[in-house]
Amino acid sequence: MRKFIAIFAVLAASAGASGCMTAAVGTAASVGVYAMQDRTIGEGIDDAAASSQVKMRLMAADSRAFQEVDVEVANRNLLLSGTAPTAEHRQMAETIARSTRIIENVYNEIVVGQPSSFAQTAQDEWITAQIRTRLTASSAVRAININIETFHGTVYLMGIARTDQELRRAAEIASVVGGVQRVVSFMEVRAPDAPYYAQADTGPEYRGGNDGVPEGDDLAGGRN
Repeated sequence: MRKFIAIFAVLAASAGASGCMTAAVGTAASVGVYAMQDRTIGEGIDDAAASSQVKMRLMAADSRAFQEVDVEVANRNLLLSGTAPTAEHRQMAETIARSTRIIENVYNEIVVGQPSSFAQTAQDEWITAQIRTRLTASSAVRAININIETFHGTVYLMGIARTDQELRRAAEIASVVGGVQRVVSFMEVRAPDAPYYAQADTGPEYRGGNDGVPEGDDLAGGRN
């Protein structure tokens, strides 16, 4: 808890000096989420930075063509979803994603076609919200570790599961939500770190001669 408060204070102080308090609060909130996940805070920050970097590069390359391409990064795995106008744009998006330094795997699920309608986008957002609610309510999964992306009824899951059973259960929960056409899971299994237990020293403490602890010959019946 002290670590998070310290990080927030540093961010807030930096923002106050630069006039960007809102950005700092948003960043601190994200750090708070990372602190509760099974990935480290550093991993969360790296993933967020990689996602932002790819989005900026896509917009710089062709903002109109890539306006409906979504970028999701979890544990150095990057998902591209949404639509692009041509196969060339689809490949260009993947090339840009692969050029990002920390990314290890790129999953290109971009569909070549026309942008989504307002109704379809609203339906996808509703599906995502329903899945998030059900995952959060389930005791079998740790929802905060899971990223959800929905496009035209296809649900993509990314993030961390602690066991194979949890990975499968998350996909099962998503699959029964109304409107879901299929579920694609890119989640990884990562067991939580085992706690470290240190054995306390049960021996006596000697803190000097005036603390009431007998010393030297006192233990053998007193001094002359």
